Amino acid sequence: MARVSPERFGARSRLDDCRHDGVGTEAELFVVEGESAAASVVRVRDAGFQAVLPMQGKPLNSLRASREKVLSHPLFGPLIEAIGTGLGPGYRGDSLRYGRILLLMDPDADGIHCGLLLLMFFHRWMPRLIESGRVAVVRPPWGEVAADGCVHRGLSDDELTALADRFRDRGPVTIRRYRGLAAIDAGVLRDTCVAPATRCVTHVSPADVAAMIEFLDGLGPFP
Repeated sequence: MARVSPERFGARSRLDDCRHDGVGTEAELFVVEGESAAASVVRVRDAGFQAVLPMQGKPLNSLRASREKVLSHPLFGPLIEAIGTGLGPGYRGDSLRYGRILLLMDPDADGIHCGLLLLMFFHRWMPRLIESGRVAVVRPPWGEVAADGCVHRGLSDDELTALADRFRDRGPVTIRRYRGLAAIDAGVLRDTCVAPATRCVTHVSPADVAAMIEFLDGLGPFP
């Protein structure tokens, strides 16, 4: 299958593609926040089947946006082009370039917000990707606790605190909170977020996204 030309979207597109893609392959597309995160993931990914696309800033809330607005958006345009299927009624499953779409956001409030907006996009414009189990969220570690001669990682601040409390009576305890994906050591990033055998991944179902949207609607307008 033809690879996406990075020039098509000019400066907006920073897709670092993989060598093998298409229907029936194990190709994966990581969608990450910003150039620094993308560079870190590119260093540890398998270029044979793992592609990386950075998105700058927060995506558009596309639930009620027009097709034209979504297609022309500087964040969604390159994503749509990379996936290759088109969107909405024009979706073509036989043109899908990746077997999995992996949302790998920073483990902070902004990252959660970006992840939710991306899930809304897939729910509204490419629901078949979710229905077929091709969209997943990667959970990066929030930080690490060095204690008792070992390093232990947690997925939230509460987990880090609980780990630190567990080891305090055995000697010195050091807590390190990561400041985005770019701050995670390469080996840790590979093992916890990128390598299929060891990363922490949650696949997203249509019911998951519907429940999320219902919850957000109850909170009021969502930007």
